[in-house]
Amino acid sequence: MCNPSIAILGAGAIGQLIYHQLVKAELAPYFITRGKTSGQEVLTLTHLNGQVTQSTAELHCIASSDTYKSECLLLSNTRLLIVCVKSYQVLDAIKSAISQLPKSCHILLLHNGLGPHLEVEPLLQGRGLSLGTTSQGAFRQDTWRLKQTGTGITQIGHLSGPLMPSALKLSLLRAIPDSEWCTPILPYLWQKLAINAAINPLTAIENCPNGALAAPKYKQEIDDIVTELVDVAMATGIELDKLALTNRVYSVIELTSANFSSMHQDVTNKRRTEIDSINGYILARAKEYGLTTKVNLSLVKRIKSIEASYLN
Repeated sequence: MCNPSIAILGAGAIGQLIYHQLVKAELAPYFITRGKTSGQEVLTLTHLNGQVTQSTAELHCIASSDTYKSECLLLSNTRLLIVCVKSYQVLDAIKSAISQLPKSCHILLLHNGLGPHLEVEPLLQGRGLSLGTTSQGAFRQDTWRLKQTGTGITQIGHLSGPLMPSALKLSLLRAIPDSEWCTPILPYLWQKLAINAAINPLTAIENCPNGALAAPKYKQEIDDIVTELVDVAMATGIELDKLALTNRVYSVIELTSANFSSMHQDVTNKRRTEIDSINGYILARAKEYGLTTKVNLSLVKRIKSIEASYLN
């Protein structure tokens, strides 16, 4: 049995990448799943340099009646829950596990976009909540075979409730490459939101890699996306530098020019996108403050129309 202090909820690409990094740091995390049975799986990671490493992961299902008592015991000893599911899955994921987690368990949300934290906070009953974002890249070659595709900064910071224990914080920062603790965290997440809001929907709509957005024909739309976001962020009390943020968007477009965004991949594979927590979050906050966000609204409508063509 693994050391049950750190659990990862969500075994997608980022969840598995974080798992491998924690294992390398000898933190021995385990996965919480919503499958029918608990057990073990051999996870394989192909690193950027071609090196291949494997580890055996513990998978614990909270819905398995035959192991219910043992799973409750395991969750009751968990000190940190890292949630790596899609943004639209966060609320249900937390609901499925929260009653079995100790009041001392700290929650870290690590997903695209913003918004789920507003729904999650009322459910935590005094538990601490941190938020994070990562620019690391990876994709699943198979269910448990992962290939790392890029390095990047991981930014984590406290949002509400009790602070993450110092030992856990230091362990995370040591385990995850190029990670940093950011205080306050929300300005950093708004900056990441601007990058996602500009790149994700446009690449999905235009069916193009990130680098194509450097073309002059997209300049006005990208400028408008960022301008609207900066205005909304300001209304919420977060001041962002529009010029610096726009330059950062174009820097990411250049650095990831050959990559396809997550939203492009979702649309290509006919999956639900995370538009609601990206451009949709901008709309939701704008509505609270009576602001108009025409360009972001147009993008949301266009992505929703594409989704409707294959989800309905």
